Amino acid sequence: MTVAVLREDSVAAAASVDQQRLWDRLAAMAKIGAIPGQGVNRPALSPEDIESRALLLSWARTLGLAVSVDAIGNLFLRRAGLDPSAPPVMTGSHMDTQPKGGRFDGIYGVLAGLEALEAMDAAGVRTRAPIEVVAWTNEEGGRFPPCTMGSMVFAGARTVEDFAEVHDNAGIRLADALAQTLAATPDAARRPVAGPVAAYVEAHIEQGPLLESAALQVGAVTGIQGMRWFNVEVSGESAHAGTAPVSLRRDALREAVAMIAALRELTADPSDVTRFTVGRMLVTPNSPNSVPSHVLFSVDIRHPDRATIARLGEAVEPTCRAHARACTVTVTPTLHDDPTDFDPAIVGLVEAASGALGLPSMRLPSGASHDAMYLSRLCPTGMIFVPCERGVSHNEAENALPSDLAAGARVLAATLAELANR
Repeated sequence: MTVAVLREDSVAAAASVDQQRLWDRLAAMAKIGAIPGQGVNRPALSPEDIESRALLLSWARTLGLAVSVDAIGNLFLRRAGLDPSAPPVMTGSHMDTQPKGGRFDGIYGVLAGLEALEAMDAAGVRTRAPIEVVAWTNEEGGRFPPCTMGSMVFAGARTVEDFAEVHDNAGIRLADALAQTLAATPDAARRPVAGPVAAYVEAHIEQGPLLESAALQVGAVTGIQGMRWFNVEVSGESAHAGTAPVSLRRDALREAVAMIAALRELTADPSDVTRFTVGRMLVTPNSPNSVPSHVLFSVDIRHPDRATIARLGEAVEPTCRAHARACTVTVTPTLHDDPTDFDPAIVGLVEAASGALGLPSMRLPSGASHDAMYLSRLCPTGMIFVPCERGVSHNEAENALPSDLAAGARVLAATLAELANR
């Protein structure tokens, strides 16, 4: 662990983080889209998302933060710096959740950023550069795939128009849901997509067991593993389940299952490093008395090694085609992210700030994707992890301790103050 001497105002900002205030805001947000088991279902660009944005904006305006939004719906809360022309230091995460998500994934990074700014106000800390808290649109990709959409557009990897015709499971266009969301914040200033950024630091629950196992409160994240996402569509023909001979059927579901089994074999890994998931499946006509005519399923493959993820990604389409017998198959790539290494200076600063605040830390990689992945293409970037109980996430049982969440916010406040005063 690196120990460094922080500026006095950075230490003062960290000391002013209010654990109860942060916890109360997390609890208030968790009521929006609450589901049984202390979970949250807050899809991107939904009425629940709009309500959570309104609550965040109410807190931001109380603090005197300038509020703006871009064309993809990314929401920015700006604390002015002494040099208004300086590129901002950014922090943040996302507010949307998985359909059966938890109370902390994403929203913690947004509210930890807000808490860091309020702590700076309480400590009387001024910074040379402005600091912005960002709530990125549609990080989860649970309603409108792919994931990390807002940060992807901000970084220039894709455009808003690229996603306009993406539909959710109910057939709603992203363009329509986005228009409704933007219309719900008419008093937020419109800003261009993208812009100069001095640095970006994202706080997040680990979504894994390493910190808890090591009994540490802070993780300095070194990078994010690579990802490949695909939509696979299998087209056959519907028939009567009781009369159509099995040998003559064009059963889309049967062939989809064969493809998934082959993909599982392709990605089998005795070392348990490769991640393979089919998390979404739509079956038509979805009737117990009919042979399925059409199946759409998602494929998510992840690995930290660039060559390995490339090899696996390139094998998805031929593997599926090899198991299309009586049906046709279309494989559409929806996300292509190579492994990301975070800026060593930012990783070192997070580690140093942790040590200076008396919070022992460890370096660790991220198995999950985050918006920080795309920000790393624009500026020096890093992440701060805090423990997640039993490593459970994307689940109603997701949990974190108030003391751990506050510890991460303290490291974040100190790190942002250091970066914004360089």
